[in-house]
Amino acid sequence: MKALVYTDTMETQYRDEPDPSLESGDALVAVDAVGICGSDMHAWHGHDPRRVPPLILGHEACGTVLEGSVPGQRVVLNPLIACGVCEYCQAGRANLCPNREMVGMRLPGAFADRLAIPEKNLIPVPDGMDPAHAALTEPCATAWHALFLAARASWRPLSECRTLVIGGGSVGLLAALILKAWGAATITLAETNPLRRETVASAGIDVFDPIQEPAEAASFDLVFDAVGAVATRAASTAAVAPGGVIAHVGLQEWAGDFDARTVTLSEVSFVGVYTYTMTDLRASMLALHDGRLGDLGWIEERPLSDGAQAFHDLDAGRTPAAKIILKP
Repeated sequence: MKALVYTDTMETQYRDEPDPSLESGDALVAVDAVGICGSDMHAWHGHDPRRVPPLILGHEACGTVLEGSVPGQRVVLNPLIACGVCEYCQAGRANLCPNREMVGMRLPGAFADRLAIPEKNLIPVPDGMDPAHAALTEPCATAWHALFLAARASWRPLSECRTLVIGGGSVGLLAALILKAWGAATITLAETNPLRRETVASAGIDVFDPIQEPAEAASFDLVFDAVGAVATRAASTAAVAPGGVIAHVGLQEWAGDFDARTVTLSEVSFVGVYTYTMTDLRASMLALHDGRLGDLGWIEERPLSDGAQAFHDLDAGRTPAAKIILKP
């Protein structure tokens, strides 16, 4: 089969790879569409010790079952493979499973014609859903799960909350669209890339450049950090209102200073967020399909064979798309 393989820092090769081998309980899935995630970019930059080249990256995928109990079924992948028996799995929090694995991390990912994945990790796709839209399920579920936790921690309902999203990639833009669908009082998004600001604005979200115009200090009830850098953590703690909530989703920089004094003295709730549950994935896919999150016209589709150039274009900020979808 053909696959886009991460071979070295800032290097990928589109080449022949062995067909996937199936274990008991696995399905063989033909990949129809797969998104490039920020974590794929992080690995490509050589900043993720968990993703060691050579490796087939990619985990935001929709495909068609070739072998398994439901051949021909179109499915979205839950790339997070949990043990199913620990206390977290049994409590419905499989994303916290200490024995979890992930497609495209240590296991071969979806930047390929085909991949093997446990059948329990497949979610049927509604009839008529565009595969490129279905491939947004994973990033959408990341935002969905984070906002569910943030709303639960909030002192007041979302309908009364002034909200700030930092980062205009797919997770950030989807978070803003979910907040809009859920009735947040105000929604503002900070994005430094001018091309992406145009895309965010075209999706109906108020957007600004935080470099030219920092967010108003201590004025947002909920801040969603989709970047996770030292600078965005500082911006989050500066922008959040006393008693507010910071949902920290991005993992661009793992270390660095954190203003614990402001968080403590202002009684700010800091919510760390990791991935999603199967419930979040199903709910997100339905919201993407039924139009609650808009027409999703902010994606860009490219052939998988052009994936190497897509990585370089994302790195250089040359594309206005909030998400590039690759199609084998």
